[in-house]
Amino acid sequence: MEIAARMRPLRIGVNALYLIPGGVGGTEIYLRNLVRTLGEIDSGNEYFLFTNLETGNSLTPEKPNFHTVPQAVRASFRPARIAWEQLALPLAVAARRIDVLLNPGFTAPIFCGCPQVTVFHDLQHKRHPEHFRWFDLPFWRWLLFWSAHVSRILIADSEATRDDVERFYRLPQDQIRLVPLGVGPNFFQIVRRPERFLLSVSTLHPHKNLDRLLRLFAEFRRGRPEFRLVIAGLRGFNSAYLDALRQSLGLAGSVEFTGWIPREELYDLYARAYAFVYPSTFEGFGLPVLEALAAGVPTACSRIEPLASMAADAALQFDPADEADMACAIERIVCDEPLRAQLVAAGPKRAALFSWTTTARATLEALVEAAQGS
Repeated sequence: MEIAARMRPLRIGVNALYLIPGGVGGTEIYLRNLVRTLGEIDSGNEYFLFTNLETGNSLTPEKPNFHTVPQAVRASFRPARIAWEQLALPLAVAARRIDVLLNPGFTAPIFCGCPQVTVFHDLQHKRHPEHFRWFDLPFWRWLLFWSAHVSRILIADSEATRDDVERFYRLPQDQIRLVPLGVGPNFFQIVRRPERFLLSVSTLHPHKNLDRLLRLFAEFRRGRPEFRLVIAGLRGFNSAYLDALRQSLGLAGSVEFTGWIPREELYDLYARAYAFVYPSTFEGFGLPVLEALAAGVPTACSRIEPLASMAADAALQFDPADEADMACAIERIVCDEPLRAQLVAAGPKRAALFSWTTTARATLEALVEAAQGS
């Protein structure tokens, strides 16, 4: 079903300058699914996707009301991308008479001639600045502060992120919209054929708690040597440390870091995984947990928000700072057959509450509201 325009057709800009295919983790999955679904539900408004030299053509739906506006900048050189976003993007937006600009990746041009809607996936730089490189942190603080304050509406992925935005930026709650992420139908269609490995889908960043997972897996494997651990995700700031830790624990042959992989390969991993483990200490949403639930993989995840509320009783939850609790969860998710059967049944039912259609509809409503308020 399509969404009819609530006013004259809008000219909606999408600031996709941050997108480096295979290089920005979950925010790429978010943007691709959001844009694809907007293409499915909205034929009335005109969309202009401002892309960089690395984006390629696959982001823009093949719909007559969707247009790619390539920009002569590479996002892999962050200073150039930031400068382009602040100086050149507003000119490109004005030239195409954009009514409202969507910024789906945290940052917005500070001086822009139209209303803006900016998406905040988390405020990790506020909650855990120790996880950022010293030379990156000032840019995160400055750009996100001003992006929050120049945007007419902010979108937060979860209640936890919405609360952080309200708290740290002292913004009125009615300026912030809660728009959870979704999960695609492909995950519900996965045919399970479990093999003896645990799966974690995660960027190799410090807050993902993968060092603790490696140490506990080394202990677990002493009693279950047939099991492997596969960690699929972007190689992040903690990659060198995790590579060295894997080697020192004697896990070189039993722990695999796949790096960023195509979605078809990810579907195959979910199909074959015996169980899914997600030990993160901080999340803005936690999309891999939702994907694992949809695929019917027995799942154990951290008892933190927003994971705890999102997964509810469809996942076994543990304290990510408590090694004994986490080790017990890993043991149970592998060995407790009644629990595994219960989670296999509960996961897809819980995940069905989250869809990209709902995400896209709520995002479009925010864009229309921001444009109408001008």
